[in-house]
Amino acid sequence: MKEKLYKILALLLVTLSTGCGGGNEGEVVVYTSVDQVFAEPILHDFERETGIKVKAVFDTEETKSTGVLNRLIAEANNPQCDLFWSGDPVRANVLKQKGISQPFSPEAAQTIPGHFIDEEKHWTGFSSRARVLIYNKDLLPANQVPTSIFDLTKEEYRGKVTVANPLFGTTSFHMAAIFAALGDEQAKKWLDDLKANNVVIATSNGDVKKRVANGEVWLGLTDTDDANEAMKEGAPIGVVFLGQQDIGTLIIPNTLSLIKGSPNPEEAQRLANYLMSEETQLKLAHSSAQMPLSKGVEVPEGVFSLDKVKPMRVDYDKSSKKLEEIQPYLKEWVETNM
Repeated sequence: MKEKLYKILALLLVTLSTGCGGGNEGEVVVYTSVDQVFAEPILHDFERETGIKVKAVFDTEETKSTGVLNRLIAEANNPQCDLFWSGDPVRANVLKQKGISQPFSPEAAQTIPGHFIDEEKHWTGFSSRARVLIYNKDLLPANQVPTSIFDLTKEEYRGKVTVANPLFGTTSFHMAAIFAALGDEQAKKWLDDLKANNVVIATSNGDVKKRVANGEVWLGLTDTDDANEAMKEGAPIGVVFLGQQDIGTLIIPNTLSLIKGSPNPEEAQRLANYLMSEETQLKLAHSSAQMPLSKGVEVPEGVFSLDKVKPMRVDYDKSSKKLEEIQPYLKEWVETNM
C-alpha cells in the first residue's frame, strides 16, 4: 500500500513540474507585431540553422501592434510567450512599465547605438523604419512639398493629406511621440487643425501609399518600407524626411523583449541574438527595406539610410504613457472624421 502511495505521489510531482512553466526543450515561443510576410522567413531560417522549433503568434492587419500586446498583458500571471518581437519600441516599453518583461543583454547588441537600447535593458532595438511624408510627383512639384508636420495644416493642402488611423500601428506611436514632445495642448491643436483641413483617414499605412500613388490625395504620412514599396512598384512617389528644421524625424526600430517568467529563456536569448545579428539586419533590409542600426552593415541600393537624418528625440517612458492616455481623444478624433 505504501509503495503504491509513493508511485502516485511521484507521478503527481512529474505532472505538476511539466505543467508549471518548465517549457519544452528545443522550442521557443515568439509573439510579433512585425508583418508575417517578413518575419516568418527569418524565423524559419533560425529553425533550420539551430534545430530549435519556433512557435510564432502574429498580429493581423486589423489589430496591428495591439493584438499580441493585449495578449501578453492578459497572460502576465501565466506567461506563454518567451520573446516579444515588436515593430516599435513603445509597445516594448508598455510591457516594461507593467512588469511583464525582464532585463537582458544580447551579445549582438554590442554593435547597436546606445540610444536604441532601453536604459534598464528591458528592450533592445535593431533594424529600423522611419516616419516619412510621401507625395505624388505628378500632382505636386518638389519645391511645394511640406518639410514639417506643421505645414500639413495649411490651407493649400486642404483635403489633400491622408494619414492612417492613429489608433493603430506605427501611426499611434507617432502620435504618442508627438504628444510627448509637444505637450497635450499643442499636439491637440495640431490634430484639430489637421481635421479642420479635411484630412483623409486611411485604414493603414499601405492604404496611405495607395491613395497617394493613385492620385486620390497629394500627400500622406507613412513608413519608409511602404514608401520604398511604392517606388519599386513604379508609382510616382517622392519621399521627404520631415522635421529636419524642427522636431526631427521619428525613427522606429524593431525591438526585442524577454518575457519575465517565460518557459524557454535560453532559447529566447539565442533567437534574440539571431534576430539582432548583422546577417538578419541585412536580410530585413533586402526583404522589407528596413534600415540596419548596426554600424558597418551594408545598406542595399534603393534602401534609405539614416546617416544624414536628424532623428526626433523620443522619451520612450513618456510616449508609452501617452499611448494609453490619448486613446479616448484619438478615438473621438477618428470618429468625427469618418
